[in-house]
Amino acid sequence: MLLVWSTIAAAFMGIAVLAIRMKAAKRPVTPRKIILPPLFMSTGALMFVFPVFRVTPLEFFEALIVGMIFSTVLIKTSKFEIQKEGIFLKPSKAFPFILLGLLIFRVIMKIVLSSTIDIGALSGMFWILAFGMIVPWRIAMYIQYRKLTGKDAKEASQFA
Repeated sequence: MLLVWSTIAAAFMGIAVLAIRMKAAKRPVTPRKIILPPLFMSTGALMFVFPVFRVTPLEFFEALIVGMIFSTVLIKTSKFEIQKEGIFLKPSKAFPFILLGLLIFRVIMKIVLSSTIDIGALSGMFWILAFGMIVPWRIAMYIQYRKLTGKDAKEASQFA
């Protein structure tokens, strides 16, 4: 039953992320908006204080590597553009499909792995996967943002 409820919760979180991203695309991007989400998410590491969520070193590296691989898709589809109101993240038509694909992958992996990995450890692994995905993505976004502001400093500096 826990597996079903956590899957339903993941689906609602995916929908919420999509809605938030669509709304955020209407506002200019700032370095703070790029950097803060991974910092806020890092508080989730406190879950590992509880033994039920702890993972083995192999599980940690598996989850981290998968997250970093998935981050490449997000990095490739995240591009900025300068408009007169500031620097904006271009809305990607692929983003909803990427998010849906990641959600489906997560559900399938949860069903498959829940028979061999404890649900608590599996939760820890999925947090590591998500963190391993968001950190490289946000670092790449920040680098891209800085390059854009450096190349077009006249126009972009007034918005940074």
